[in-house]
Amino acid sequence: MYDKERGLYIAHSCSSKQPEGENGEGKTLSIVGKMANRHGLIAGATGTGKTVTLQVMAETFCQAGVPCFMADMKGDLSGISQVGKMSGFIEKRLPEFGIENPEFQACPVRFYDVFGEQGHPMRATISQMGPQLLSRLLGLNETQDGVLNIVFRIADERGMLILDMKDLRAMLDWVSKHAKEYTTKYGNISTASVGAIQRALLQLEAQGADKFFGEPSFDIQDLMQQEGGKGVMSVLAADKLMMQPKLYSTFLLWLLSELYSTLPEVGDLPLPKLVFFFDEAHMLFDGTSKALLDKIEQVIRLIRSKGVGIYFITQSPTDIPENILGQLGNRVQHALRAYTPKDQKAVKTAADTFRANPDFKTDEAIMNLETGEALVSFLDEKGAPTVVERAKILFPLSQIGAITEGQRLDLIKQSRIYGKYDKPVDRESAFEVLMAEADRQLQAAQEEQALAEEEKAEKKTEKKESAKPGMMSKVWKAVLTAVTSTLATILGTWVSNKVSGKTSKSKTSAREKVVKNATSAATRTITKELTRDILGNLVK
Repeated sequence: MYDKERGLYIAHSCSSKQPEGENGEGKTLSIVGKMANRHGLIAGATGTGKTVTLQVMAETFCQAGVPCFMADMKGDLSGISQVGKMSGFIEKRLPEFGIENPEFQACPVRFYDVFGEQGHPMRATISQMGPQLLSRLLGLNETQDGVLNIVFRIADERGMLILDMKDLRAMLDWVSKHAKEYTTKYGNISTASVGAIQRALLQLEAQGADKFFGEPSFDIQDLMQQEGGKGVMSVLAADKLMMQPKLYSTFLLWLLSELYSTLPEVGDLPLPKLVFFFDEAHMLFDGTSKALLDKIEQVIRLIRSKGVGIYFITQSPTDIPENILGQLGNRVQHALRAYTPKDQKAVKTAADTFRANPDFKTDEAIMNLETGEALVSFLDEKGAPTVVERAKILFPLSQIGAITEGQRLDLIKQSRIYGKYDKPVDRESAFEVLMAEADRQLQAAQEEQALAEEEKAEKKTEKKESAKPGMMSKVWKAVLTAVTSTLATILGTWVSNKVSGKTSKSKTSAREKVVKNATSAATRTITKELTRDILGNLVK
């Protein structure tokens, strides 16, 4: 609840020795506006009221004109889009908060969904995600991570856009085939590493992550909008996304990185420009490399100067690395249960993160808090943590619980960005360029092969023709053979007649016989060769 008198009013104290106000209510506990960008933590066991606390904080910022982003794990946060109603429970608690007639109201909401099913699609390009976050998402080892970085570098050098999964697949395939060209420049690019990355991409596609990568990519400025003087609540449907923890955490980390790299420095404003609620925060840090943890710490430490406050929601403060936990100034701790030695240690750790209150023992209070109660410590005007107070969280002015599918669909269609991200765009990028290049190479190879075969056939024909005797030579050979044979026959006949004394009765002269036989031989040869050419050597 926000007003000028109490500011960002979140809870009221209920410590036993706390002096009461004029109306009998406890001390008002409000977040100092200019300290809201110093980040925060909402912790507590399941069922202790963390989601309602998140909703109260978000709608309070909304009323102050501060837009918020939050992930909705179970659909409950969608109720922030509807006007709340008076209930017996709320009516009973009104005197505790010093409120007579609460003004129930809804917040302007935009629903988002990475898969595009329960809200406007949220996409990022592979290039925007970058090799470091993508490596975390794919679960790559150090060697595979190195190969992925090389692929991104080569794509940059060649002016290739890596926008979606098929672009990355095409680049990996191309780099693998041309690995020898880059070995001396970047090091070994093993086929095994490329294959491992391709398999990881296949698994990611099976989880539906291919819908997240592509264009139009999400514009960070759409998170920082106001409607009617209220901050717009950007609610990410995360019930399905939660089934892929690495995709969920990497996606939110990408959003933080984009905010950090895009927004200008503004310092400490009277109110933050955006508040980012990171539910199930432990997923961000599970299985994360030290290099990436260092980057997360840097982003969280420096993003407050961009006017962005980050509030982590998790079960125990021990889920957050110490270097990051120390930067979370505004804290709400709901009940923790201590059934095991590990649980008891977690309770003590949580208690030690607060500035002690002499009125009660913090560790004992944590285990005895009721639903809706919490230990609260916000930063004061000077940025120092206040003494921890046992407090009751305000009730939401918007609806508690999920909305119907019809209500969700109506809000999506009424949104000012309806249609902006709904249709994916597939412009020319690495995949199309490499496929076109492959087609050109294939066509050139086919043309070269056809030319080579044609030249080979021509050479074979020339060789055959050169080895084949000409028709005239065959005719002359046949005529010569016929003349020689005829002359030999005539000479033999003449000698025989001389010896025997016989007289030749033939009236045909020797010359006529030679001409006749030569002509006949030539005619036969010509006829035979012409017939062979015509019938394709079928007649021999």
